[in-house]
This record gives sequence, structure tokens and C-alpha cells, in this order.
Amino acid sequence: MSTSETSQFVRLRVEMVLEITDPAALSGTALESIAAEYGEPGGESAEERMHAEAAVREDGAEALASLVDPFDLVSEVPGVELAQASWSSEIVDYDPDDPDAWDLDEEDGEEDEEDDAEGGVDVPHNG
Repeated sequence: MSTSETSQFVRLRVEMVLEITDPAALSGTALESIAAEYGEPGGESAEERMHAEAAVREDGAEALASLVDPFDLVSEVPGVELAQASWSSEIVDYDPDDPDAWDLDEEDGEEDEEDDAEGGVDVPHNG
């Protein structure tokens, strides 16, 4: 297959484990972001705003997901335009002292085989 016949779309998978060191600061920042997005309390989307505020107060993963924007990750990369994105965040059990805690091959084995069949390339990056 020549370069002109291949797709110009690339799926970039990123997985991170983050430690919430200051839950109050995280939820406070998320609440500020919600306030900026929805405007004054009591407006047309008051119920949606209240739901979002409750979620970020109760769950650090929700607060983090509300602040992360995939567009911000690639907006400064020349020659790239974000076509579609989805993301999620969840609380996980993680032991930073466990040498096997970060075994990407274990979870991605099936996907790697699928990518290899489609001509995908894995490029490790420890930036």
C-alpha cells in the first residue's frame, strides 16, 4: 500500500496513573472551571451545573476528567488537527513500589496483535 492510499488519521492511546496529592485544590479548580463554563448559578443549565459540581466534589477522578482536555494536548503540535476524542478517569489500586504495577503488555496484548495486523507501530515515549 502506498503512502497516498493510507489513512491520515492516527489513534493515539495514552494511559497515565496520577496521584491526587491535594483533593481540595483539585476539586476547587474543577468547581472554578464549571463556574466559568456554566456562568451564573440558576441559569438555563442550573440542574446540569449542580450535577457536575456534585460529581467533582465527591470524586477526584471526576474532578480530574472535567479538567483534562485532549485538545490541549495536541493544540500546539504543528500539522495536527484533533478529529475526535474521548477520555475517562477512574480511581484505581496502584502500588508505585510494585515493579509489575505498570505492565502495559498485559492489558494491551490483544490490541497490539490487532495493530500489528493493521500495520500499526508502537513507539515508546517516556517524556
